Amino acid sequence: MIVICPKCKIKLKIDEGKLTSEGSRFKCPSCSTVFLVKKPLDIPKRAIDSNKILVAHSNPALMDKIITLLTKEGYQTVTASDGIDAMVKAMKELPFLTIIEVALPKIYGFEVCRRVKLRSETKEIRVILVASVYDKKRYRREPESLYGADDYIEDHHLSEFLLAKINALKGVKPEEKKEEIEKPEEKLIQKKEEVFEQKVEPQITTQQVITELPLLDERIEKAKRLARTIISDIYLYNTMKVEESIRNGNFYTAFAKEIKEGLKLYENRVSQEVRAISDFYKEAIEGFIENKKKDI
Repeated sequence: MIVICPKCKIKLKIDEGKLTSEGSRFKCPSCSTVFLVKKPLDIPKRAIDSNKILVAHSNPALMDKIITLLTKEGYQTVTASDGIDAMVKAMKELPFLTIIEVALPKIYGFEVCRRVKLRSETKEIRVILVASVYDKKRYRREPESLYGADDYIEDHHLSEFLLAKINALKGVKPEEKKEEIEKPEEKLIQKKEEVFEQKVEPQITTQQVITELPLLDERIEKAKRLARTIISDIYLYNTMKVEESIRNGNFYTAFAKEIKEGLKLYENRVSQEVRAISDFYKEAIEGFIENKKKDI
């Protein structure tokens, strides 16, 4: 093991086999300082919790949707709403799986995934990246890189494929569907219920409409989330080109078409009132470029 002399700060290599829990004295060959070195304690490695799943998503509605799916299957869930919180809780909770939104605030989800996989205490945690693809018709191929993630899913496929992907990561084979014989009386009852449900239409009051109008803060968060989604989509599906353009300082030129298309979508979905507060779209792009410069 390597120890540092408390006086001259020189690094010394010591045979750990000669150490005891009470400590052994060593003399520094450089400054002759005598100091005590104790045998390091054996700290047992914490086990991954096979029933715990960390869900990191900035969209409360999708967060609730994922948690509902997992809770019904008997999983214990831990939540995080940004990248920093996700990193902290991954290390603290040690879930067997993290479901991470790509466009998380503070630290993008793909960067959280990369860091989780690099750390010795969290590298065994499985990761599913969730992408909020803003143009479903355009992006019909797999991302260029999953950044160490074990799987990938788009948010509009959560209900359909998430549980199957989790089972696949756990090595659980899909159950064969059992054919059920429908009784005539049950079918008749079901039809009556469907007819009744169609006829009864809930009345929406003016007060309900006013109450359900999104608050300004919520609309700002949605605008920021959309901006992050657009830039993360560009990166996920053009990883090498994006990194090269940032390295060469010509990102805006290389992705002029994509940025223009993203801006058009952003302006169509974000109200003028919110856009007047700040240019969240440009802020997302600039923040992304600055963060990537540090990595490359």
